[in-house]
Formats: sequence, structure tokens, C-alpha cells
Amino acid sequence: MKSFLSILLVLVVCTAYGQSSKKRKRDGDTFQNSPSTVDPNFAPAEAPRHHSKRRSGKGPTVESQKEYADRMHATVKAKRRAEKEMMKPQYSDPMYFGHKRPPKKRPPGKMKFCKVCGIRH
Repeated sequence: MKSFLSILLVLVVCTAYGQSSKKRKRDGDTFQNSPSTVDPNFAPAEAPRHHSKRRSGKGPTVESQKEYADRMHATVKAKRRAEKEMMKPQYSDPMYFGHKRPPKKRPPGKMKFCKVCGIRH
């Protein structure tokens, strides 16, 4: 009976504590600096606006066009270099299996396991 009463008392205290409202801090005559259901029309003080510098002309400048052309030229050059590299037999010939040089062909009894490609050859 005592345990039942103590559990009931704990539940009543917990529900009462959970329903208690929080007190708001006061800043002078106003409440906190945020709107709520009690005071939905709260308007914060307006911050000063900073004007950004405007460009005098419209469209891209000559310098930006040159930079763009230089970047495009460098990109095309890099792609051509990579394409030329991929034409090497190391990448295009299936005999290489990803090796720099083609692996040796050994007889079936003497084949070794390759760490590079994971094949016995």
C-alpha cells in the first residue's frame, strides 16, 4: 500500500512539474526579443542596411573573358594529354592486365599469383 501511494505521489508531482509554465525574462518594459502566441505582433528593431557596391557596366569584363578562355585552353590541353596517355599499350592492350609490362607466361605448374591483378600467370 505504501509503495502504491509513493508511486502515485511521484506521478502527481511529475505531471504538476511538467505543466508549470516558464517565467519570461523582462528587458525593461518588453518581454524577450521573439514573437510568441502571447505577443505575436512583436517587431524587432530594424538593423541598418548595408548597400553593396554596384558595377557600372553590365555583362562580363574583358579580363574575365580572358581568364575564362585561359581556363578552357588549359582544360582542353589536359584532356588531350590524358587521351594520349590512355593510348599507350599499358591501358589499351588486354595482354597487360593493368601492368606496366606484359606479365610472363609460365607453364601451368609454375604459375604464380599476381598481387597487381589477382590472376595466376
